[in-house]
Amino acid sequence: MKIAYWIVTGLLGVLYLYSGGRKLAQDKEQLAPMMGWVDTAPMWLVRAIGAAEVLGVAGLVLPPLTGVAPVLATAAALCLLVLQVLAAALHLSRGEVGNTGLNAALIALAAAATWLATTW
Repeated sequence: MKIAYWIVTGLLGVLYLYSGGRKLAQDKEQLAPMMGWVDTAPMWLVRAIGAAEVLGVAGLVLPPLTGVAPVLATAAALCLLVLQVLAAALHLSRGEVGNTGLNAALIALAAAATWLATTW
C-alpha cells in the first residue's frame, strides 16, 4: 500500500506543483489561455488557490517522509479532493463540460490518496 500511495502522491504532486506554481508565478494574461476562469476571479483568489495546491503537495509528502503527524497526509489529500470537486463545479457552471475530464482524474487520484493515507 505504501508503494501505491507514493505513486498516486507522485502523480498528484507533479500536476499540482505545475498548476499551483503557475498560479503563484504568472499573471492573468499568461494564465488565461490555459485557465479561462482566471478572467472572472480576483488575482488574490488565484494566488490563494495556487498556494493551497502547493501546500497540499507538501502535506501529502512531508508527514509520511518525516513520520511527524502522518494524519496530515490524509487531511491534505482530502483537501485536494474538495478543491477538485469545487473546480469541477466551477467548470460545469461555466458550461465547460470538456474541461472536467482532468478534474475527474484528479478527483479519483485525490480520493485514492485519501484512502491510501489511511491504510498504513
